[in-house]
Amino acid sequence: MSGKRLFFVVPGDIDTPTGGYGYDRRIAAGLRDLGWQVEIVSLPGTYPDTGAETLEAAAAAFAALPDTALTLVDGLAYARLPQIVERQSGRLRLAALVHHPLADEGNLPAPTARAFEADEIGALEQAHAVICTSETTGRRLVERYAVSPAKLHVAPPGTERKSILTDKRRKTILLCVGSIVPRKGHDVLIEALARLADIDWSARFVGPPRDDGWKNRLDRLIATHGLEDRISFIGPLADLDSEYKQAGIFVLATRHEGYGMAYAEALAAGLPVVGCAVGAVPEVVPPDAGALVPPDDPAAFASALRKLLTDSNAYDKAAQGARRAAETLPRWEDSVAIIARALEGIDT
Repeated sequence: MSGKRLFFVVPGDIDTPTGGYGYDRRIAAGLRDLGWQVEIVSLPGTYPDTGAETLEAAAAAFAALPDTALTLVDGLAYARLPQIVERQSGRLRLAALVHHPLADEGNLPAPTARAFEADEIGALEQAHAVICTSETTGRRLVERYAVSPAKLHVAPPGTERKSILTDKRRKTILLCVGSIVPRKGHDVLIEALARLADIDWSARFVGPPRDDGWKNRLDRLIATHGLEDRISFIGPLADLDSEYKQAGIFVLATRHEGYGMAYAEALAAGLPVVGCAVGAVPEVVPPDAGALVPPDDPAAFASALRKLLTDSNAYDKAAQGARRAAETLPRWEDSVAIIARALEGIDT
């Protein structure tokens, strides 16, 4: 394995504070620990909304890679470059890393979603290996995106065990971790919290605001319900340990997840979870670790959260369930090993 060389192509800056880029960073570091030479190739431009300049820059970046280069491409870029990867698939050894299909992002106009799906189907056809982050996403890629099971590899994100605090005084501190985008369902969460104004809680929304218009809409919604003093936008944080340690319940009303790294991190911190039964989330969060409710249902979300906030027995049972679930979560070394084997399979 020593001496293997990999070009890891990502859109923009790999240090961007999101779960997907965090996964990329951990995989790159883990492969280096195994002796691989990993070179990060950062693509300039805008993704997934690619324009002519973005496509030209991507074409040049791929053309500059040496012949037969083993090349792993993050799906945010890969899915939008079907013509480029088709031209390069005979020259490069291509692997695609799919966090979730781009058409599943949600809040997309129907023509845009169809275009994203068509491009991703075409691009994935050119990949020599396809790596995804959950069994749920893997099934979708086989059934909807025509990916051959023979070239599909599932590498769930790893999770580090955290020291767990048991001070029940923190129970009323609610933590939500996720980029401030429509898919993460902060609007649903705010509507749910408005239904709990009669009881004690405060909420911390941690994550980068990636859409100013959406963030402004959320600010207006919070003001409409008079929750300005109870909900705080913290922004992106490089280290979330202190947030997980001070929180009492993890809340995220997401509309889709290709895996759900924030959910896993919450379980690793021993936090009960209230979330939505969408995408791969049920793979991560078992029923006894809190509650998963239907998406876009503020009333159901509020009801599940109220129970944990007001019923100490229910809270304690969910916290115990979270701790048990944490023991079953994959480690990063497991994820890296799966990807290393997948890459080695095309390293011929």
